[in-house]
Amino acid sequence: MIRTHLDKAFTVLLAGVLAGLVLAAAALPLALVFGIGFGGLASSYAELPNTLRAPPTAQRSTLYAADGVTLITSFYTEDRVDVPLTKVAPVMRQAIVAAEDARFYQHRGVDPRGVVRAFTANQRDGRARQGASTLSMQYVRNVLSNDPRLTKEQRKKATEISTARKLQEMRYALALERELSKDEILTRYLNIAYFGAGAYGIAAATKRYFSTTPARLTLAQASLLAGLVRSPDTDDPINGDADAALTRRSYVLDRMVALGQVPPADAAAARDAPLALRPSRTPNDCTAVPEQRNDWGFFCDWFTQWWSDQPAFGATAAERQDNLRRGGFRIVSSLDPAVQRAAVRQVADIYDVDDPRAAPVAVVQPGTGRVLALAVNRNYSVDPNPAGQRNHPNTVNQLIAGGNGIEGYQAGSTFKLFALLAALESGLPLETGFAAPSRIVTRFPTDDARSGCGGRWCPANATPEWMDGYRTMWTAFGRSVNTYFAWLTERVGADRVVEMAERLGIRFRASDDAALARHSARDWGAFTLGVSSTTPLDLANAYATVAAEGTWCAPLPVVSITDSAGREVAAARPDCRQVIDTEVARAAADAARCPVGDQSMYRRCDGGTAEKLRPGLGRPVAGKTGSSERNETESVVAFTPQLAVAQIAANPDDPRDAVGAAVQSRMVDAVGRILADALSDTPVRDFVPPGESITYRLAPTPRNGN
Repeated sequence: MIRTHLDKAFTVLLAGVLAGLVLAAAALPLALVFGIGFGGLASSYAELPNTLRAPPTAQRSTLYAADGVTLITSFYTEDRVDVPLTKVAPVMRQAIVAAEDARFYQHRGVDPRGVVRAFTANQRDGRARQGASTLSMQYVRNVLSNDPRLTKEQRKKATEISTARKLQEMRYALALERELSKDEILTRYLNIAYFGAGAYGIAAATKRYFSTTPARLTLAQASLLAGLVRSPDTDDPINGDADAALTRRSYVLDRMVALGQVPPADAAAARDAPLALRPSRTPNDCTAVPEQRNDWGFFCDWFTQWWSDQPAFGATAAERQDNLRRGGFRIVSSLDPAVQRAAVRQVADIYDVDDPRAAPVAVVQPGTGRVLALAVNRNYSVDPNPAGQRNHPNTVNQLIAGGNGIEGYQAGSTFKLFALLAALESGLPLETGFAAPSRIVTRFPTDDARSGCGGRWCPANATPEWMDGYRTMWTAFGRSVNTYFAWLTERVGADRVVEMAERLGIRFRASDDAALARHSARDWGAFTLGVSSTTPLDLANAYATVAAEGTWCAPLPVVSITDSAGREVAAARPDCRQVIDTEVARAAADAARCPVGDQSMYRRCDGGTAEKLRPGLGRPVAGKTGSSERNETESVVAFTPQLAVAQIAANPDDPRDAVGAAVQSRMVDAVGRILADALSDTPVRDFVPPGESITYRLAPTPRNGN
């Protein structure tokens, strides 16, 4: 017991001397040295700041494609990813100890011999040239200076040259060494140290300088890296002084020989080896997606939007984004490289990258909401565009999923799905018939003075000779009969149609649309014909709900997320719920087979607006086309039980620039080919037919005319 107290007293005395050496190369006043007392030395590990017990080192998060291997990009404020000591080459461990703390495995956190050596050298030179900080003390300083929970001023104070700061480092180092093993401290040090060139921690450093991993470091590489931690900003061989880096490498090799860690011949060979840098920079954020996969940037951008909306990652959007860039998450996205390639290829066949018009497309998996592809004919880039070209060929605007100022596009008759579903849910069967005229005057008000219908909304059929006449839900949906669906909307109520769209995930990003949905839904008859703005992603996901027999799932950009400790994050799991009755969804899918050239289970289809899609695909399929007024936009949606695809052609910069009707046939081909490519290795599945009750039953007659 007496021996223990003497050892502690000696350590405290020397620690006090060291603190003074750092400041003025002179011993501390005895009052200050002994003022530390045994109480400071006796602080326990449990009393250390949480920062030191569980260091909050910022680690980069990495986003992969659905295969879990192909890198999309990374997110970080500091390029760092922690690795266990077992994945660091032994020569690297030896090199860092030789360079920074040769007696690391002998001392208890503060090295008395180092203190004496520093004292002697500094007294001889008349200034503080040696500080004798151990690896444990350096680790303490690194943690405190990088603590994200501290203010900038507090972090500055943690690294200031002062007696108080040095004494604190020593107390903390002594406490750490009583609780943690040497290898644990070395692991933490290697993962927090800054090696220059933006690389924090040994894993990032080995990639940044040599494009390798810590486990594969050679003696020449390890000794170079170990030499950088003393002056990483000036000795950085990429951006700083390569000669200084080589000089430090030689110093480290000499120390390793002196310590008996490597044979002199091996050290000599390493000293003579060329610098042989193979620098690589870790991509950071969506604009850094590799050039050959630039189109993935739009998916990446939407992923960051999704992340910002997840409460699991923080209380605010800013906190969630900070967590993404510091939390060390491994994220396997839902992006399927093969499906993405197919989507990009088909989009490019419609419009090239420099065309002011765009044809964004989204591919969604029914039953999970996972998004397999988001493509558009644009470069995801912040590079400037030629004069007069606001949004092409380069843009980072979210043209596919919406948000950040992008409200979407009118999707025309694809919105008839919501009237169809509302009618089926209200009790009207698929067999519901109506003699559809060329034009119908509804009870819904309109402020369009050009209509000539006395202030009433009065839509007309686009092709009367093909659309007019007695229609059921099958034939009206197949031939896209406007007057039938205007009549149907009157029967069920426009507000129920709007509510159905919202239930299936249609978001009103345009303020005018949001106001109508909130305050005037009962009078918004035109909603049925797709006058509200939407996006390909919202539209694909709405139709995917029908494909999944009424199960709506929130659009999801990920397959799995694990945190820095390897724990699964629940936010990656599908968020699904039944929003419409299974029989209602099956009936809607049966009617939706008519537009795309398929045949309903009851063989009631007799024409469609995209009849060549089914023969080209060669498997059961459903869907819908849509055209807005003056053909300003054109839309195509198609789905099977396994996949839903939606595409909208528009000019994002000028909504009045009509894309024209001719583009729709090219879009039908494109959507069909995307489905064919994506489903080429999957079994053929058919839709489940609806029951006869929802197919043929007649709704009860309303009482009192209601």
